[in-house]
Amino acid sequence: MKTTKKIKKMNNAVTEVFEALSRIILSLLLGILLIVLLRATIGTFFELRAQFDHGVHEMLKVAMVNSLGILAILEVFKTGLAYFASGRVKVTYIIDTVIVVVLTELMIFWFKDVGHEKILLAIALILSLIVARILTIRFSPGEKKSEQTEVTPSKAA
Repeated sequence: MKTTKKIKKMNNAVTEVFEALSRIILSLLLGILLIVLLRATIGTFFELRAQFDHGVHEMLKVAMVNSLGILAILEVFKTGLAYFASGRVKVTYIIDTVIVVVLTELMIFWFKDVGHEKILLAIALILSLIVARILTIRFSPGEKKSEQTEVTPSKAA
């Protein structure tokens, strides 16, 4: 009896240490992501200035591709913040991040001579990720809906 209590105490202590270390490491990673976001934003402005002589098409290409990359980093940041808030990572945030990254690749395909097979594969991947996202929202373990709702009759005044 005493040994099981000691084992439970030890497991709780190990869990607390692991969670504390995880939060410290995640905090460092989030700090790095903030620095990367700032660097990417500033870099986009410099790239746009460098493309100024090449025309509007090149400037739009740089703005679009870099903006989608920044959005992907923001989704990763959002996932980290969600872990701090709820203590777990939501699958929808991960799927959102992958969708943004694949959309970025698809946008890059528009500006390069890429075969139709790769474009169709990327579109199929995006569609399957959208279906997966819908399913994760619909069957989320945190949001169980009761099948029957109580209806209370209103009293006539």
